[in-house]
Amino acid sequence: MEFLHNMGQFFSQFGVWGLALNSFVESFFLVPPPDFLLIAMDLNEPNRALYFATMCTIASTIGGAVGFAIGKWLGRPAFDWIFSGLQKKGNNKAKEYFDKVEVLYNQYGAWAVFFAAFTPIPYKVFTIASGILKMNFVSFMLASLIGRGMRFYIVSVVLMIFGEKIKNNLELVILGVTLLIVVFFVVLYKKRHSFTKTKNEANIPELCKMNKKEEEKDFCKN
Repeated sequence: MEFLHNMGQFFSQFGVWGLALNSFVESFFLVPPPDFLLIAMDLNEPNRALYFATMCTIASTIGGAVGFAIGKWLGRPAFDWIFSGLQKKGNNKAKEYFDKVEVLYNQYGAWAVFFAAFTPIPYKVFTIASGILKMNFVSFMLASLIGRGMRFYIVSVVLMIFGEKIKNNLELVILGVTLLIVVFFVVLYKKRHSFTKTKNEANIPELCKMNKKEEEKDFCKN
């Protein structure tokens, strides 16, 4: 905990560039989330809140690409080494996180990275695991940009509007907005998946007819 506190202090002394560096490194290594520094800077300069959110989003997305490369080229050993600090006696947290990401990835594909911005599982787990699981890189980057951007902008916009008076309840506000966003996209995904499935099933009779005609042609040739 002292190490994380010291890291937070280190980033804070460099202002907006420290915020960007914090966001970048946090995407693939165990340092404090940039949210704490972002909140402090938003409250101190609310007129620049959107600028701070933008810096966080860009730096975090680029850092995500680094995490993806680590997973793709160095594989599971690198993942286990980076997250070995999360493990406690008799509790393999790294494996638990990886298994959860794999389940989400198998179920939602690139959307899993988008949801990463709004789950308790650290974003860095998703970035490295995405490389290991060989997710499509373009889809990964797009989902990262949207997911991380929404996370940081929600924080900055809320603080820009309400300031200090919302500080103590900020987590509840963000949680509420986040739940609405996640539910919306889950419903959207399921509807899209259901539509695709129905469309494919509707095409089956046509495919059967085509196959039957091909078989008849082959029979006539013989």
